[in-house]
Amino acid sequence: MTKLVYLVAVDGSKWSERAAVRAVTLASKTGAEVHFITVVPWSGYQPLTIQDLATRPLDKKLEEKAAHADILDPLAKRFAGSDVKTTFELFWGKPVDVIHQQAKKEHVNMIFVGRRGHSRLADLIIGSVANSLAHTVGVPIVLVP
Repeated sequence: MTKLVYLVAVDGSKWSERAAVRAVTLASKTGAEVHFITVVPWSGYQPLTIQDLATRPLDKKLEEKAAHADILDPLAKRFAGSDVKTTFELFWGKPVDVIHQQAKKEHVNMIFVGRRGHSRLADLIIGSVANSLAHTVGVPIVLVP
């Protein structure tokens, strides 16, 4: 029997939290494993937004610690009592590229993403991660509102 693997891209937004819940709920019914990833598109040279300028650490180790504390650790705690096998990883790079690479590497059966992420402005300017994935990844994608 082939194992089912779901990949959930999370960014700390309420939409990605909904995607996480949806994936774990379905996984508990199908016996799938759930791999949570977050991608930090960090630049050491220039802040990405005004908010980044005000609040973002200028050290990659601090950035990793913040991403774990704000995004991955709360999800790990939330699903710790679940009967679903879960993993949590942080990556650096362009979110669409990293999600695509991990989907191939892990041979995922389905990807779950929030329909909107943390940055509505970035969604309007460069297109959303969810929209880009829907057009480039060759596995079913669940866009969670």
